[in-house]
Amino acid sequence: MKKLALVAMAVFLVLLCLFSFGSASYGKTDQDVVAVGSKNYTEQMIVGNIVAELLEAHTDLKVERKLHLGGTNVCFESAKKGSANNGIDMYVEYTGTGLVNILKMETKKDPEEVYEIVKKEFQDRWNLIWLEPWGFNNTYTLAVKEEFAKKHDIETFSDLAKLADKIVFGCTMEFAERPDGYPGFQRAYGFSFKEVKAMDPGLMYSAIDNDLVQVISAFATDGLLIAHKLKILKDDKNFFPPYYAAPLVNGDVLEKHPEIAEALNKLANSITDEDMQKLNYQVDGEGKDPAKVAREFLKERGLIR
Repeated sequence: MKKLALVAMAVFLVLLCLFSFGSASYGKTDQDVVAVGSKNYTEQMIVGNIVAELLEAHTDLKVERKLHLGGTNVCFESAKKGSANNGIDMYVEYTGTGLVNILKMETKKDPEEVYEIVKKEFQDRWNLIWLEPWGFNNTYTLAVKEEFAKKHDIETFSDLAKLADKIVFGCTMEFAERPDGYPGFQRAYGFSFKEVKAMDPGLMYSAIDNDLVQVISAFATDGLLIAHKLKILKDDKNFFPPYYAAPLVNGDVLEKHPEIAEALNKLANSITDEDMQKLNYQVDGEGKDPAKVAREFLKERGLIR
């Protein structure tokens, strides 16, 4: 009987240790999961996957991908909450968007000044931390068909004034409403188009191909600008601010895991506009998966295996 009691006690102690180890591991796993978000278009899907891949390769964190969330406000509000409150812990934002669309400040032209303003204000107001910009400037632009530009001798935004009351403008719903979008453009350039059609980003190119619109809003890094033979017009009044891309991280999460900054800053000032345009084209022009494009890019840079 004494021997049986000792055996039973040993089994109990083993089970107790296993339970305790399991509970501790589970708690650690919960603590070390971070959520990476993105907006709802190609470039954001690519950079969101790049963030996730870098964290998985260079930290011990587990990454939950919450990509294609929605527009700027959706991602921004989610980042303020953090994953502890069913939000996200980080996403890639653009400095001009932070300045004008989120902070509601006046447009500024100096990239360094814009970065320093958003860096300070976001930390002071919401404990959101801007890491180092990755190098590319995804500024807004306007684009028309190359033959349309030649026919009407159009090189700049101002050149559109002579045709504005006869042509239709296609843009995203966000661009149609944000202060650094169409409303601000109207004030800066002093004219409006015959009609504005707000649509999904993916539909704008087919719309201009089929002459449903004659001019569209675009990002300077859009891969489809090449595929659809569109001409980027010059912002001759320098209306659009710089939109340098940089990871935006919840401060509470970054304080717990400073290794996040080290991992994501590996791409600081290393991606050109042309690099990003090519990456976007691989998805929009060649039909590749954004996650695959992100992995291949990082492998080529020697940042993951």
